[in-house]
Amino acid sequence: MDVLSDLLHRARARNAVVRQLIQRPPWSLTFDDAPPLTVVATLGGQASIRLDDTDAAPALLAAGDIALISGTSRYTIADDPSTPAQAVVRGGRKYFVEEPAGIQRSLAPRTYGDGLPGATITLRGAYEVRGDVGERLLSLLPPLAVVPAGPRTRAALDQLAAEAARDEPGQDAVLDRLLDLVLVLALRAWCAGQDSALPAWWRALTEPAVGDALRLLHEDPSRRWTVATLAIEVGMSRAAFAARFSALVGEPPLTYLTGWRMTLAADLLRDTDATIATVARRVGYEDAFAFSVAFKRARGLTPSSWRATTAS
Repeated sequence: MDVLSDLLHRARARNAVVRQLIQRPPWSLTFDDAPPLTVVATLGGQASIRLDDTDAAPALLAAGDIALISGTSRYTIADDPSTPAQAVVRGGRKYFVEEPAGIQRSLAPRTYGDGLPGATITLRGAYEVRGDVGERLLSLLPPLAVVPAGPRTRAALDQLAAEAARDEPGQDAVLDRLLDLVLVLALRAWCAGQDSALPAWWRALTEPAVGDALRLLHEDPSRRWTVATLAIEVGMSRAAFAARFSALVGEPPLTYLTGWRMTLAADLLRDTDATIATVARRVGYEDAFAFSVAFKRARGLTPSSWRATTAS
């Protein structure tokens, strides 16, 4: 499994909240307790997105464009940046500031608005990524990333929109996986257009040998890896591999491995009841004491203190 697939698998959407809004301008909706990652797309018409806790200019979305919003707690979606606030969503409830021009009603499952001719159609998916693995995934993105419309993303958006309007057995699972699909296609498209803003490990994924080594470390982090065994696996000399990996990823192979192990351990301690010794073995440490020392060096807390702190 490649590195991006591994991150998405470990931080994948569950119980996704997918909603469509079909409404004539003017309209405006503010989200006051935004999730870690939100996918917003305009299926018809145009919309603007403003991050309310920054001074950045609003982004405009044309039909088929996708916005990925992360690292912000409050943002506004509207037909136009100048439209006054009409409603705020907080704690899963909508509070009207100003009554919208159209009639707000349920048009289908997960679909709301007035549904009149000339309406803007927007699709929003709340993506509840968690933990340290989720943070690695979010490190790919700025607070607001806009992905221009494309044939592959549009096909996935149309399918997600069609399924959002259905209410059949297994629908939540369908929406979860379709939201995964939209996200990974959007991530691919956005990352392909970036030169310097991405983490070093992402830029190394497509590099022969180094990309293979990253895949191996993610597939089997508990293995007793050495630089020599990694070099053999990817068909390079030890010295050449170590130099190439460090140059592309920004750190030596075993330093990267330790960081990834600590990321996995942090989530295991937070999300499971596994003993510290069990967590140590699952991330490649036979000795729980050595694991505890490494974890405290990386996180500033012992494993037991980390568990107590993150569980509260």
